[in-house]
Amino acid sequence: MKILLISDKPSPVLYDYYDPASFRHVDLVISCGDLNADYLDFVMSMLNVPCYYVPGNHDTSFVSDPPAGWEPLDGRVISHEGIVMVGFGGSMRYRCGPYQYTEAEMTWRYLKMKQKIWRKKGKIDILVTHAPAFQLNDLNDRAHRGFRIFRKIIDVYRPKYFLHGHVHLDYAGKPRRTRHGETVVINGFGYYLFDY
Repeated sequence: MKILLISDKPSPVLYDYYDPASFRHVDLVISCGDLNADYLDFVMSMLNVPCYYVPGNHDTSFVSDPPAGWEPLDGRVISHEGIVMVGFGGSMRYRCGPYQYTEAEMTWRYLKMKQKIWRKKGKIDILVTHAPAFQLNDLNDRAHRGFRIFRKIIDVYRPKYFLHGHVHLDYAGKPRRTRHGETVVINGFGYYLFDY
């Protein structure tokens, strides 16, 4: 299965210079947040494949007007063709507003989902978040600090992939793709294609 991962910054390759032939084999799109609804609508209409998203900390309009046609992953456990995906939107709280959480709040969100994960035989294939995990592609400032609970989820469930956004590759100096144990960690900034 070929997955298109997008996050944080619209890519001219997917918008201004879109070439259908370059993306004809995409089976699934996952957004890690902070992309406006018009861009998401364009991507969905051009590719016409299942699309899933978690909201970023800047996606405040999604509270009342979520992107049409996109399946929300935030706070959910979803199985897509046998692949179990778990999603958490938002970032570390650095000001008031939706999609911002303290470490305790994000931990509580996870605890409320544990039974749903258990029903999937305690299996997570892809963990999708907006913010990174603590000390896995995060930064030292409060706004871009990763969640410790995400790191714990990775250590406990050992998903095949951990997909996140929030930390922009054009200023952060972090790798696009790395590993943590058995898990491949991918920053979805802009866009990235990979095979599951």
